[in-house]
Amino acid sequence: MAWWLGSMKIGVVAEMAVELAAGVFVWDGGGAIVKSRFAAYAATLAGVCGAAGAALAGEPREWQLGLQEPASLTMERIYVFHDFVTIIATVITVFVMILLVIVIFKFNERANPKPTTTTHNMLLEVLWTALPVLMLIVIAVPSFKLLYYADRVEDPDMTLKITGHQWYWSYEYPDYGNFGFDANVVSDEDIAKNPNLKRLLDTDNRVVLPVGKKVQLLMTSDDVLHNWGIPAFGIKLDTVPGKLHETWVQITKPGVYYGFCSELCGANHAYMPVAIEAVSPEDFAIWVKAAQKKYARQDAPVELPVRLAKNNAAD
Repeated sequence: MAWWLGSMKIGVVAEMAVELAAGVFVWDGGGAIVKSRFAAYAATLAGVCGAAGAALAGEPREWQLGLQEPASLTMERIYVFHDFVTIIATVITVFVMILLVIVIFKFNERANPKPTTTTHNMLLEVLWTALPVLMLIVIAVPSFKLLYYADRVEDPDMTLKITGHQWYWSYEYPDYGNFGFDANVVSDEDIAKNPNLKRLLDTDNRVVLPVGKKVQLLMTSDDVLHNWGIPAFGIKLDTVPGKLHETWVQITKPGVYYGFCSELCGANHAYMPVAIEAVSPEDFAIWVKAAQKKYARQDAPVELPVRLAKNNAAD
């Protein structure tokens, strides 16, 4: 039951509420009053769930059960694999519980005063050895396929380099002039000026990525271990000093998606959010033109004339 509630999406709840409001429960006689009252409750539930789903996409929700709504191809596969493994775990749990109940009530001292003296059963021993192995294989095959799928992508459309610092992130776009910027958590003063900003989730500079494009993500760190994680994308990868980690993402729908540093990295570890704004490729091209001017590198190397030293020995 908990798994079913955890896997149910808010949109599904809203649709169920709308169907109930349409009149699934109908009674004769005075049933019209009960039906209208129920319809009002269901319509209210549908409105609340629908509004919550629209306002809280890509971020944690209060009393949330299950995973966030998938917003990438990788997360969609993770979502399916999660439900698949949960079904297997539920079947195993129910089976073991049934066996325990049978043992408790059928083989207690009162119901079975003379216990059996059986010590071995070839068929039973083969089954309880082979079946767990088969179940592990059934889980391992799609698991490894998912790991390799999420690892890297061939022929990416663009690259985003991510560097972790204590305690902020910096981003570079090497395919578009190698401009870059830092992203720090917004302050309470910024939130007071703009109520749309979310405390401990928004940053002063959001990362902008195009929807439907294969984005290669290269991650490293400038000081200590960090972890760049976006639940809606199915990404959670360590950034290690002196080492370059790679993954990828293809965002499936526009919106703002939030994440955070998931590795203890010092006193201000809780103040390293990640904010991604996914836009259409056309809007991304417009943003890139503006960002190239706004975040132009000031430390670009200066082109100096090269002077060849004279070979005095040849003179």
